[in-house]
Amino acid sequence: MTARERVLAALRHEQPDRVPRDFWAEPATWKRLFSHLGHSNKDRFLEDLGVDIRHLEAPGTPDFEVRGGLFQNLWGERFVYRQTPWGPMREDVKGALADAKSLADIENFAWPAPDDIDRSQLEAQCHQYEQYALLYGFADVWQRPALVRGWENIYLDMIERPEWVHYLCRKFTDFYLEDYTRAAEITRGRIDLYLVISDLGTQRGPLISIAMFREFVAPYLRAMFDRIHSLGGKVVFHSCGRIRSFIPDLIGLGMDVLDPIQPAGPDMQPEILKRDFGHQLSFHGGIDMQNLLPRATPEDF
Repeated sequence: MTARERVLAALRHEQPDRVPRDFWAEPATWKRLFSHLGHSNKDRFLEDLGVDIRHLEAPGTPDFEVRGGLFQNLWGERFVYRQTPWGPMREDVKGALADAKSLADIENFAWPAPDDIDRSQLEAQCHQYEQYALLYGFADVWQRPALVRGWENIYLDMIERPEWVHYLCRKFTDFYLEDYTRAAEITRGRIDLYLVISDLGTQRGPLISIAMFREFVAPYLRAMFDRIHSLGGKVVFHSCGRIRSFIPDLIGLGMDVLDPIQPAGPDMQPEILKRDFGHQLSFHGGIDMQNLLPRATPEDF
């Protein structure tokens, strides 16, 4: 099988010649890997590992420094950088709308437009990675709005100012509906997988109730999932944490692939999720990156 054939077979719940592989990493991790390998060629690295998926790149407008050491991206997320031995790592702080006093303050923010994404290299990337399955995007309809508003604020808003939350989630959703549509048009429907992100859980359980999920998250996920399917793609939905209680709803909304399957408790073990939901879902991930990878010995594997 080619890499793409392997991935598409797995998505159809057919037996591929082997388990498909993907690889994501933060910049500091890439730097450490390349230091160990003695080269800095990502394509060579992915090829050496037999990775079957390539992530298309379409950068947005650059982050900028608000004031000494405080940075902001096009959405108004704000963060500082903490130094590690292998380079800086982003640490989120309260966003640009943390001090909003009215819905008008939120409406009047300098929101990004779909034109702020540079998709000019997408077609060339599709040709370069023709034999691979292709994944696009970084859409988020709830968690990143919460970062812009500030976590404490968004929880209060859901109770006291629900219209503010809906405005924020709608703003992000409308942007990414257009972004994904344009990407599909540019690539003539070649994209196989579209990523949608919203962390819904902690290591101990959900961040919000099912009722809150259904009011403030589900309508916007459904809009994204429906659009992705209309473009001929599959939905990869990412959420960290113990989110088992959300999985039936996510399946009902149209999720095709669940990522990353953080095995934070007995109800999130990959074999349990496979048993209960494997006939309806594909799974992406499942490796314990908190204990097994950083702390285990080769014998533990």
